[in-house]
Amino acid sequence: MKAALVDVLKHPGVWRGDGYSQIAVPTIPCGHERLAPLLPGAGWPLAAVTEVIASRAGCGELKLLLPALARLSQAGKQILLIAPPQIPYAPAWQAAGVDLRRLTWVNPKTEHDALWAMEQSLREPACGAVVGWFDLALSDRNCRRLQLAAEQGGGSGFVLRHGRAENVSSPFGLRLGVESVAGGVAVQVLKRRGAAATQAVFLPHSHQPTPTRHPATGPTHVVASTTPAFSTARRTAPEPYAYAA
Repeated sequence: MKAALVDVLKHPGVWRGDGYSQIAVPTIPCGHERLAPLLPGAGWPLAAVTEVIASRAGCGELKLLLPALARLSQAGKQILLIAPPQIPYAPAWQAAGVDLRRLTWVNPKTEHDALWAMEQSLREPACGAVVGWFDLALSDRNCRRLQLAAEQGGGSGFVLRHGRAENVSSPFGLRLGVESVAGGVAVQVLKRRGAAATQAVFLPHSHQPTPTRHPATGPTHVVASTTPAFSTARRTAPEPYAYAA
């Protein structure tokens, strides 16, 4: 290879498919020292959607995001939870550093409604992060719609689901797999800009209470918050979504 071409390929703005991109991208710090070096920009990308696939529901995938969600809420950004599988437990969110005044729980009736709510929320610049839980893998079309919405709003989107990541492809630029192990979770970077990480990262469990719990009788532990002003959501009617087979 000629010396001039070698110099060009060293430029941080040039990405090679067989290597790890070092180009600077806007991110929010992930808050995990062991994981940060494996993420482009050392954090969760802004104006983008990240997919987190857990081996089973509730194995620690939400705690992976808590440091970033706390940072965003303390900066005055809204955090939206779309269709969490369990009732958010307010004391645990507060113990994790999340400003409860910035936390909103959205409980759609169907996954179609959850997709629509997440798309509209991502379009709003006031939303620092939108976390959506889905039982099914999203179709390529739906993934791209969420990504475009995140680019418009500038915040971070997170699609959480459980299953096997290798069974379904996705256009999301960053995908992680989370598996429960003794004393913590093993996090594998399945997809990023460049080559995937070859080894999983171990993150120990914290001593904080879990941020979600099974539904209880009465609203004692429900995270209550005033719904943000969704100007886009008020003007736009829901549209049908198609899931991948």
